[in-house]
Amino acid sequence: MQTYGNPDVTYGWWAGNSGVTNRTGKFIAAHIAHTGLIVFWAGAFTLFELSRFDPSVPMGHQPLIALPHLATLGIGFDADGVLMGDTKPVVAIAIVHLIASMVFAAGGLLHSILLPGDLEESDIAKARKFSLKWDDPDKLTFILGHHLIFFGVAVIWFVEWARVHGIYDPAIGAVRQVEYDLNLSKIWNHQADFLTIDSLEDVMGGHAFLAFVEITGGAFHIATKQVGEYTKFKGKGLLSAEAVLSWSLAGIGWMAIIAAFWSATNTTVYPTDFFGEPLQLKFSISPYWVDTADLPAGEYTSRAWLANVHYYFGFFFIQGHLWHALRALGFDFKRVTNAIGNIDNATVTLKD
Repeated sequence: MQTYGNPDVTYGWWAGNSGVTNRTGKFIAAHIAHTGLIVFWAGAFTLFELSRFDPSVPMGHQPLIALPHLATLGIGFDADGVLMGDTKPVVAIAIVHLIASMVFAAGGLLHSILLPGDLEESDIAKARKFSLKWDDPDKLTFILGHHLIFFGVAVIWFVEWARVHGIYDPAIGAVRQVEYDLNLSKIWNHQADFLTIDSLEDVMGGHAFLAFVEITGGAFHIATKQVGEYTKFKGKGLLSAEAVLSWSLAGIGWMAIIAAFWSATNTTVYPTDFFGEPLQLKFSISPYWVDTADLPAGEYTSRAWLANVHYYFGFFFIQGHLWHALRALGFDFKRVTNAIGNIDNATVTLKD
């Protein structure tokens, strides 16, 4: 973190990032605890939505987030968005998430309280391999490789779920098994028109290709080391916790904005039966989407919630990226506030 030249800088309790900047153990604790919060939200909100679900109103016309996604996976609901028989499958999914959140919470506390704050101090040799060192690109690429493999495995789970269990296909109004179409020319061409994809085989093919790229990239990053001299062009003097945070914010911000446009218009991945009708894009102070369905005053579709929330989150993530990227480059934002504060005393000198 930027210290503005103060070697003995201290941070307030609210500056949470300061406690994990150079302490890998605390960094892991924060990650695990954050994961636990996300998983807890998923389980708790699923139960909350289930308690408010009204089978007499189309699912897409209710303010729901978790239940429509379960319906697209073929869990608990029929083609009309009505519960199939009982609520046991949906409740089971929610309970599994709640139990998992407790496990993550325990892991966060374990790494925060009992295990070393810095993995360099660990007695386990394999644990020390994951210690962050900002001036050592080999360490960072090793850790990145493991992240990519985990992401790739998660994508494989999704592809296999669609292939073995099946997902909802709005073209036939039913859940069906989907074999991925690993057509590389199609995948390449869909870079420009992915918002209009209308084939689940193409969707799963893109995910299968993504899994291959991530796992291959992960193995490459784990197995390889820095090639050549470690120069400024490769990040020397720039790599830091703040720089990595800025890149993470840029990635998640860009994905959120893409998700906003996709969820607003695509009816194959986001069926109208579960998410409501496609939205209309409008502009005011900023872009926003409005419902095209005829709804009571103050009511919105699931699609409207998804698109607008994703877009605004993405927008602010991008702003956070710019903030932290500039700080990582050494820009001192205090100079801006000092300049504004001293504007009355500022002078201008003219030279010939």
